Amino acid sequence: MGNHKKGLLKRYICMAVGFVLSLSLFAGCSKGSNQESETSLILGFSQIGSESAWRIGNTKDIEEQAEKYGINLMFENANQKQENQIAAIRRFIAYKVDVIAFSPIVEDGWDNVLTEAKDAGIPVILVDRDISTEKEGLTTCLIGADFYREGVMAGEYLIRKADALGLDHVNIVEITGTENSTPMRQRQAGFADAIANDSRMNILESIDGDFLKSRGAECMRYLLDEYGDDIDVIYSHNDEMTLGALPEIEKAGYAPGKDIIIISIDGGQEAIDVLKEGKINCVVECTPKLGKEVMETAIKLKAGEEVNEVIHPVEQVFSDEQDTSKIPERGY
Repeated sequence: MGNHKKGLLKRYICMAVGFVLSLSLFAGCSKGSNQESETSLILGFSQIGSESAWRIGNTKDIEEQAEKYGINLMFENANQKQENQIAAIRRFIAYKVDVIAFSPIVEDGWDNVLTEAKDAGIPVILVDRDISTEKEGLTTCLIGADFYREGVMAGEYLIRKADALGLDHVNIVEITGTENSTPMRQRQAGFADAIANDSRMNILESIDGDFLKSRGAECMRYLLDEYGDDIDVIYSHNDEMTLGALPEIEKAGYAPGKDIIIISIDGGQEAIDVLKEGKINCVVECTPKLGKEVMETAIKLKAGEEVNEVIHPVEQVFSDEQDTSKIPERGY
């Protein structure tokens, strides 16, 4: 074959290869555009902090479910400060996210920033906790546990326990969660209502433990100094405070779970392990795995669909009334 023909052949081959490559690139770009449209939902999420195993498990589930559903997650940790959450929500608004979700550290003080979100046309999902407001339409729904029901289940367990032990008088100390937070108010109210008609029950004192392990220990030291042998029951609003209180009880010479009845809420692995050891009598479950519901709700909201105003997961009670060895791993 002559040099001229060889040159033409090489040119045609190069053109053909180039054409194929162009098609491949175009197809690749088209595929990328479809993926972008499928994952174009942007969710801004403001987390309270990382104060407990429950909260860490909740954050992990939110992140994992966002990835699973192909949702772009803008995540901010408020480190237990309301002003940080308000600032984060304003950043989400400025960024023009599609949906905002947050776990409010307290119930009050959200009207201004949520009105800004409403005016920007951005729907807001409450996760884990509720807010207190007289304005309508600031949020679309609440996804989280029924805290009042958790308090009721704790109180109902205590009545059964008192019956089983034949107690004719029961002195209770209560270590509550963060003052004015939804779980604090509702867990306290549910417990109080559950025991209200039982004349044996007497709450000696309720003290703010702020949902923190360190505060649980501090509160327990104070309560033991103040009431000592008079304490029959400790009702703690979360596992972290309970786990902080237990060593203080032992240091004071009492056997938790035997000398003093211990009731906790959350159901994290560490608390369940201690339940199995007999140092906690009852743990009311409050699951942190709310990510699936958050993502599915965000997708519906972006599509303009109606959503339920309240979405509660199904929860249970773990206690010394059952074979605790059969309780499965908790995953948080």
